[in-house]
Amino acid sequence: MKKIILLFNFVIIYAMLVNAQDWAGLKIFKEENAQLGPPKKNENRVVFMGNSIFHDWSKYTPEFFAGKSYVNRGISGQTTAQMLVRFRQDVIDLKPTTVVILAGTNDIAGNTGPTTNEMIMDNLISMAELSKCNNIKVIMCAVLPVFKYKWAPDVQPVERIKNLDSLIKNYATKNKFGYVDFYTPMVNEVGGMKDEYSLDGVHPNPKGYQVMGPLVERTIKKVQ
Repeated sequence: MKKIILLFNFVIIYAMLVNAQDWAGLKIFKEENAQLGPPKKNENRVVFMGNSIFHDWSKYTPEFFAGKSYVNRGISGQTTAQMLVRFRQDVIDLKPTTVVILAGTNDIAGNTGPTTNEMIMDNLISMAELSKCNNIKVIMCAVLPVFKYKWAPDVQPVERIKNLDSLIKNYATKNKFGYVDFYTPMVNEVGGMKDEYSLDGVHPNPKGYQVMGPLVERTIKKVQ
């Protein structure tokens, strides 16, 4: 277990050093965004803005995105602060009709330093408001359950995630945004992710994505 934790810590530190000059990952999708171009006539483009959970979705169940106007802009390890910095180029400039935002778990894990749920909400609200100002429909997602982060074993995320999801849901409901509850169908009796849906207690496996897919598509159809 100690070796695994040390490995995770090494990977995170190495990634931070490599990307020290591109803290928000502005270069990662720069070329893809340029090649994508504006939406075609009558195209209802949907951008998925998030972290590794969205990034891995394309890897484990690529059929979910195939043949659809879905644009995946998930970057592994990112926090809401990093996403907010790149939100204009990776969402607004792509001119989608809808954005799906899933973020917050890496903030709780402390990937870019200590943070509170109120600080996380500030960043999520800023992304939602930027979207609304640009006539982009907003879908906000519940953070998936986590009992323990292997790379941050001292963090106790169960109650913080429950509280954050409550804040997200209340904000989305108040502002008449879409809301996707990934948490309820995936949580186990101790507040972690069900083993059958998880690779490591944090990231979904293909079965987990099969649960998530219909939930988000139902909400996309509802808001469009």
